[in-house]
Amino acid sequence: MKIQFPKPTGQFAVGTFTYTIKDHRKEVLPAGGMRSIAARVYYPCTKESVTGLEKTPALSPNMIKGFKASFHVAPDFTKNPEANLCECYTKAPPVPGQKFPLIMFNHGYNSYREGNSLLCIELASHGYVVISVAHSYEALCTEFDDGNWLLSDKKNTKLYEPMLGGLIAMYRLIKSKGSEEELARRFDIAQRKYCKYMMNRLPEWINDNEAALDYARKNLSDLIDFSKGIGASGHSFGGNTAYALCARNPDFVCGINIDGALFGDYSNDSQTKPFMQISCQDNEKAAARVYLKHTQPVYKILFKDMHHIGFADSKYTMPMKSVVGKLEPDLMHKNLCKCHLEFFDAYLKKSKTAPELVTNDIIKVKEYSPDL
Repeated sequence: MKIQFPKPTGQFAVGTFTYTIKDHRKEVLPAGGMRSIAARVYYPCTKESVTGLEKTPALSPNMIKGFKASFHVAPDFTKNPEANLCECYTKAPPVPGQKFPLIMFNHGYNSYREGNSLLCIELASHGYVVISVAHSYEALCTEFDDGNWLLSDKKNTKLYEPMLGGLIAMYRLIKSKGSEEELARRFDIAQRKYCKYMMNRLPEWINDNEAALDYARKNLSDLIDFSKGIGASGHSFGGNTAYALCARNPDFVCGINIDGALFGDYSNDSQTKPFMQISCQDNEKAAARVYLKHTQPVYKILFKDMHHIGFADSKYTMPMKSVVGKLEPDLMHKNLCKCHLEFFDAYLKKSKTAPELVTNDIIKVKEYSPDL
């Protein structure tokens, strides 16, 4: 298998660095100590400034160990190490005198901080700073700046309780028919019965973002333009986190959920920010709540020939079509990036009045007007 990562298309080259902070919260997975949060920053650079610099690996040796521990298989770069290099450069000089708007990104449950690096790099190449937040013990591997690293804590994580009953309930949901109100109600009934653990983890992921953001405000103000507000995106449970951040934190002005079911108690929430829900047909009905109770435009983007995991870099590194979907990786990446750029250009940069997206052979686009 030959791995060929796409090159970023924006006017900028992309630099990257990481930071680790210890929050005031006590770690509960497993119990003991303070919660550590590891973040990776992607940011614009001039193309001249990266000449001669080394590219950053897509997967570190520890991340490959995490893949093997979680999935019993991992990408193999031993015969072609250059295939493991991303189009970004470690600690490259930022653009002198320029600040860029910020997008906070969250990986999926049991994914990892760099799990959507190709999307983050593309956004940075078009003039955004992206901070990708790792969630300790709930990523397949989390690496800290002191050299320590953690694998996912499988003993304490319970996606469904009981597993069989939860899987059956969710399968019935995705096969059911009904209005968005009916589908949202059925999902809420199912999650309250089988997914209490996942519902309870959402506040912790929100807190991880707010801690990472607090660090950025104190230390990265020369790089980030905070005056525009903050955007949010994420895959799976990370997309759910993006929805919650936009609904509950006034600092966030718009967001995107990439194929995430809305685990959590949203009974008192109304979405007051522009939002985009990206889904595959498998999980379309698990996010019906997004289209209810909103005072700003909401967009529904439905990808054809896709499965859930395929929205991450695994579309390139582990391209088993039965797992990631039949859609070719470059077509998925091109359309996923276009959705993000059109949306954030409109609602974060405000360089256009609305996203310019139309239905094509890959995506189906629908806009929901604000509730009156």
